[in-house]
Amino acid sequence: MKPFHNTCLSIFMCVGILSSYSAFAEDVSEASSQEKTGKGFVIAKEVQDRDSGWGATTSEMTMVLSNKKGRKSEREMSMKNLEVTGDGDKSLTIFDEPRDVKGTAFLSFSHALEADQQWLYLPALKRVKRISSSNKSGPFLGSEFAFEDLSSFEIEKYDYEFIKEEKSNGVDVYVVKYVPQYEHSGYKFMHVYIDKEKYVFQKIDYFDRKGDMLKTLDFNDYKQFKEKYWRALNYLVVNHQTGKKTELKWRDFNFDVDLTESDFNQNALKRSR
Repeated sequence: MKPFHNTCLSIFMCVGILSSYSAFAEDVSEASSQEKTGKGFVIAKEVQDRDSGWGATTSEMTMVLSNKKGRKSEREMSMKNLEVTGDGDKSLTIFDEPRDVKGTAFLSFSHALEADQQWLYLPALKRVKRISSSNKSGPFLGSEFAFEDLSSFEIEKYDYEFIKEEKSNGVDVYVVKYVPQYEHSGYKFMHVYIDKEKYVFQKIDYFDRKGDMLKTLDFNDYKQFKEKYWRALNYLVVNHQTGKKTELKWRDFNFDVDLTESDFNQNALKRSR
């Protein structure tokens, strides 16, 4: 995933349209209401542009599930991601622990305009299940992430509206409204808080189809890799309607890996054990 992978996110992503950063800053400072949608798009585009060119990565992750009473359970996962030029990214998530989910694998092909393709391998049944394009608002294996949260943030997937500038957790941010263009999305819109300096996500507020606040995803402990790519090492999503939480603890990011399309297919799902 791209930043929403910074993503679950994931997580989870274009070509620059500005000649320089100063030109970009001047553009986003304009304030007429008619231009707000354009400003939102420019900011979202800059987020994508700054995170392009990473190629392929691997990482490890601990998922911590907490119910309303605070009872917790953990899952260990490994991930592979492949950047696809001219289309959405590909990702493969493999569950390593606990024993009852070991070998479960999730494959996602994100697309800009077409419906994303997603498959789930269930080792107990020894079969691959295709995730319906109309069922991606459902929870991902008991977590507070939906299947649609695990797709990369392709710029064409949303309409954008610049809302305001403010501080979030001591960081100067732009607040941009993302409106999904996917007809089966579980969200009416999201408010995305974007770091004005690094152009990475600080927080996302998700609103359900009724327009009520559903959940909030916070991105914490950012670390820069290869002097360019920022990755949050901690995601925390809180469901305001149920009181449940899901925390993702990322580690062992590797950007110098050799992955190809053949590492991301249904056969790779079955080999994941």
